[in-house]
Amino acid sequence: MMPDSRRSHSIRPVFAICFLVVSLVAGCQTTPPNSLATHNSSRWQQDIATFQAMDLTNRPAAGCIVFVGSSSIRLWKTLAQDFPGHQVVNRGFGGSQLADAVEFSEEIITCYQPRQVVIYAGGNDLNAGKEPELVYGDFVALVKKLRAGAPKAKICYISSAPNPARWAQVANVRQLNWLIKAYCQRHNCTFIDVFSPMLASDGLPKPDIYDADRLHLNPNGYAIWREAVGRHLN
Repeated sequence: MMPDSRRSHSIRPVFAICFLVVSLVAGCQTTPPNSLATHNSSRWQQDIATFQAMDLTNRPAAGCIVFVGSSSIRLWKTLAQDFPGHQVVNRGFGGSQLADAVEFSEEIITCYQPRQVVIYAGGNDLNAGKEPELVYGDFVALVKKLRAGAPKAKICYISSAPNPARWAQVANVRQLNWLIKAYCQRHNCTFIDVFSPMLASDGLPKPDIYDADRLHLNPNGYAIWREAVGRHLN
């Protein structure tokens, strides 16, 4: 008999496929379940207020490219240097989740009328215990919010990364990436794969691209992101 751990890993991809098939059969307008009704974003009010204070003296111009998401975006200190010729705006905040980006999308994304939005979030959601299908629903909610508030913006999603500190969650990371990639293909969004180039030949995360916490990127890691993301900037 297959051990429980192996059996659960074999069942999970099948469940993901069934989930997507049901969504497709129900029609493209089907809204997947999300965590918006139960998620509390109040802890980020001060961060959002800080962004708004910055806007009073240095407001990004319409047509900029907004990078939004969790700490891997916030810590991308070389963002402007990495993409010269583009007006990039960093709106990453702490350990935020996709539901937080939905909550504050008007204040830190659509208010600028960007030509492009680059999203990196989802890993903290999984780490908080949310199932991939629920996180996927939050992503769909964010896309719909962006399409309503900035209908001309191109939407890009940076895949969840294979972080060594959270390697035990890699099955959920793969499933979330799979769900979001399939949605992007159906709804004219861009899925940017950083998961694959962050793996070594043995299938494990490259050891020299992370900080000491084995979660956040060092300059080598951001170099991989720069190459992957740069190909998709308008």
